[in-house]
Amino acid sequence: MERIDRKTSDFVLLLDLTLLIGLGIIALYSASSYYAEKLFKDPAYYLKKQIIWVFIGIFLVLLGSLTPKEMLKKLNPLILFTSFVLVLMTFIPGLGRPVLGAKRWIFAFGMSFEPSELVKFSVVLYLSVILSKKQDKINDPLYSILPPLIVVSIFVGLIYMQNDFSTAFFILFVALSMFFIARVKLIYFVLLGSVIVPLGSLLLFTKEHRVKRLIAFLNPLSDPSGSGFQVIAAKTALINGGFWGRGLGLGVKKLGGLPEAHSDFIFAVICEETGFIGALIVITLFIIFAWRGYALAFKAQDDFGYYLAFGISTIIMFQALLNMAVVTGLVPATGIPLPFFSSGGSSFLMTMIMAGLLLNISRDING
Repeated sequence: MERIDRKTSDFVLLLDLTLLIGLGIIALYSASSYYAEKLFKDPAYYLKKQIIWVFIGIFLVLLGSLTPKEMLKKLNPLILFTSFVLVLMTFIPGLGRPVLGAKRWIFAFGMSFEPSELVKFSVVLYLSVILSKKQDKINDPLYSILPPLIVVSIFVGLIYMQNDFSTAFFILFVALSMFFIARVKLIYFVLLGSVIVPLGSLLLFTKEHRVKRLIAFLNPLSDPSGSGFQVIAAKTALINGGFWGRGLGLGVKKLGGLPEAHSDFIFAVICEETGFIGALIVITLFIIFAWRGYALAFKAQDDFGYYLAFGISTIIMFQALLNMAVVTGLVPATGIPLPFFSSGGSSFLMTMIMAGLLLNISRDING
């Protein structure tokens, strides 16, 4: 009989993904129950929403893992254009509304969507297609570097105009990391840096709330009831957790003492309730995810898979690192969510489809 060649996904990555989703559901319920009861009279409000996102996300993981790469390449212009249009829609009065100072959400038909989450993926997909096509002439500035850099700069500029400096910086970092692994000469990074560093520094200090965030990071006690409140609350939660934690569901900072406990600062709740051990487990799971993702990149069958796996892994790992760094007081507050854990459908669903694409690449390798 003729042997049937079955492609299999990376088991370690799949198991790690399952654990991240499962722990994310538990952590979100614990972090959000008090706030949900207070606001919606239903402690399971965010849990129910997250379970819906998980079921949709499972479908997206399957879709991502089974979509042929050639089809993905063909869809690249459409995805990029859709991202561009959606970002522009955030500037339309009535559709785009500011949330916590940043106008990065679209509200329509009783639903909300954050286009910048799609932009992260679409930029990585676009660069994966372009860099893989132009690999032979990667150091030709007019052919291989300038055109994609202009596209990336347009998106970074639009995201910045939403008053979302952190996400703009995030997208730029991911894009430059992809240029770096494409072996673009160091001189071009030096030239870019000579423009980006002074311009970024100038833009950073053009808004009062960014300056306050920076001051709160350097000295939270300078404004303990204002810009420093969140930083102090997060650090207190970490101290309360100690080594073993207070116990799942027994955290106290989430009871009104920690803004965004179920979203951007959910890691603080994890640390308070499960302690150093719980935090270490979460960090380890993200390290395993990054390890498998980057391993897939370097084992990929073609340049497109190499860039795509690297870009996706960088998005998810860098988001996790930034979020945890904010909570632990290593960097100023960014508004970057913790993948698989923070509430929010836009971020979760885009993360799931990207995880599916990593499994897709692993199937090619294991096939």
